[in-house]
Amino acid sequence: MSDATLQTEFEFTLPRGYVDDEGVVHKQGRMRLATAADEIQPLNDPRTQENGSYLTIILLSRVVEELGELSGDEVDASVIESLFVADLEFLQGMYEQINDGSTDFPPAGAYTDSSDQTSQPDSSTAAERNDHADEDGGQGNA
Repeated sequence: MSDATLQTEFEFTLPRGYVDDEGVVHKQGRMRLATAADEIQPLNDPRTQENGSYLTIILLSRVVEELGELSGDEVDASVIESLFVADLEFLQGMYEQINDGSTDFPPAGAYTDSSDQTSQPDSSTAAERNDHADEDGGQGNA
């Protein structure tokens, strides 16, 4: 039997940070690994059914466990909607990397500080990739 434990939570620092209603900037956070329910249940949400791009918002609101002084239920869809695009892309890339089995986060060269932004890997969710596979006959080409 192995002594290795599975890392299920990952800390991050957003490149810009979430600015709350009082003007406080929240940059430090923690994301957990997604479960099957995290990817399936948002598909039933009316916001996702109306606009498929909303899947990312709901999914990230489920797995971001902490953002600055906000924790648990406080990090909801409205918080994720209010992120700057650079921060949303960062979290999408992080989500993909940690849920695809890599424990090396952040990827080399990604967001070393708020003024050094580099491109991120494909940030579509697994559910979005499956949608593309269905559209092209299961070939997985987007």
